[in-house]
Amino acid sequence: QVQLVESGGGLVQPGGSLRLSCAASGLIISYNDMGWFRQAPGKEREGVVCMSSRDGSLYIGDSVKGRLTISRDNAKNTIYLQMNGLKPEDTAVYYCATFLDDCSGLEADYWGQGTQVTVSS
Repeated sequence: QVQLVESGGGLVQPGGSLRLSCAASGLIISYNDMGWFRQAPGKEREGVVCMSSRDGSLYIGDSVKGRLTISRDNAKNTIYLQMNGLKPEDTAVYYCATFLDDCSGLEADYWGQGTQVTVSS
């Protein structure tokens, strides 16, 4: 019954910004750790950022530190990924994820369908 539906991807210029959304159903996001992963062509899926439901603490991947951040809108049961200073190497399919326990191990239990982000001039 859990569904995670990403939106907001597209084509953006290098240095630009983009905000991805993930609308959740079948779960209450405030009760779960939530996060974002990405997978570029020819590369393994990597964790971007996740947020603890217990204290709001974040895990941020080294490759995106200082440029991407996660937020929650509990009223809309939606999480966001704000992406700033985008680089061509950020091009990937971005996946929303939820965790049945804490997200520190980067082992997600449910995934969305993904949304494509392409950074190109």
